[in-house]
Amino acid sequence: MFSLRLLTCVLLCLAVSPAPAGELVVVVNARSGVDRLSREEVVNIFMGRYRVLPSGVTAWPIDQPAALPARALFYRKLVDKDLSEINAYWARLVFSGKTSPPRQARRQGEVVDWVASHVGAVGYLDSDLVDARMQIVLPLP
Repeated sequence: MFSLRLLTCVLLCLAVSPAPAGELVVVVNARSGVDRLSREEVVNIFMGRYRVLPSGVTAWPIDQPAALPARALFYRKLVDKDLSEINAYWARLVFSGKTSPPRQARRQGEVVDWVASHVGAVGYLDSDLVDARMQIVLPLP
């Protein structure tokens, strides 16, 4: 009887657990004139090497808040580095005056708003948050 109760509890817990989120994707504003970006182009934009989209529009990258797991996952998938390595990279570049890091959102919704309202915006989101104002340009499975 005890194992039947345990099994029932486990099944109930599984039934109310949220579904897994969609995959992480890189997005641009739907009016940017860009349908796809290569991994190398995304690396160059987010690592400050260049800030122009293939359409000629100035790229305005935006990072997720540092506290959200999406940010660490993005850099791990994109350049195989953890956030401490990314922060050290940016500290060196900012100190040398060569470039500045991507804009940092204070909340996840700010990424959605920024990409939706700025033609050159480039961000990364869970695919479940993408809407018609955005174009997925690179999935990060």
